[in-house]
Amino acid sequence: MSTSNPLVQIDTSMGEIILELFADKAPISVENFIAYAKEGHYDGTIFHRVIKGFMIQGGGFTPDLQPKPTRAPIVNEARNKLKNKTGTVAMARTLEVDSATAQFFINTENNKSLDNTGTSPQDFGYAVFGQVIEGMNVVYTIEQQATAKVAGHDDVPVEPVVIQHVEVID
Repeated sequence: MSTSNPLVQIDTSMGEIILELFADKAPISVENFIAYAKEGHYDGTIFHRVIKGFMIQGGGFTPDLQPKPTRAPIVNEARNKLKNKTGTVAMARTLEVDSATAQFFINTENNKSLDNTGTSPQDFGYAVFGQVIEGMNVVYTIEQQATAKVAGHDDVPVEPVVIQHVEVID
């Protein structure tokens, strides 16, 4: 763990997760995530997409699945050579390469298929910008939640998993 990388605490309804953010390898994604955290964007959002053996995704919706407003999308830093390995945190995006805003996901397995392998949209990958350094047990607890299709969204936890607060810690 580098002492120069920012640490972030995510308080969830299921426990605490601490992230180390890789400011040196993914400066745009880290700056973006920290800006959303500092303005309180993540407070009261949920992990709205939870897939066992894959990842947990959150940061964009309220418990009633209303999308929160976001700033403009950022440049995809997936070419930074960081891999979507177990415990890493990456920016979620649409099929458009540079479409990430506030949503992020935590990999619960090694997801090589999400790594950058080229420049086309299907090969570009998902930008890893940090890793869980404490609280993987909480991530795995969230991953095991029963899910259902809700309001057109697949893999939504039946019992909402709320992100209560995200804070940059010194």
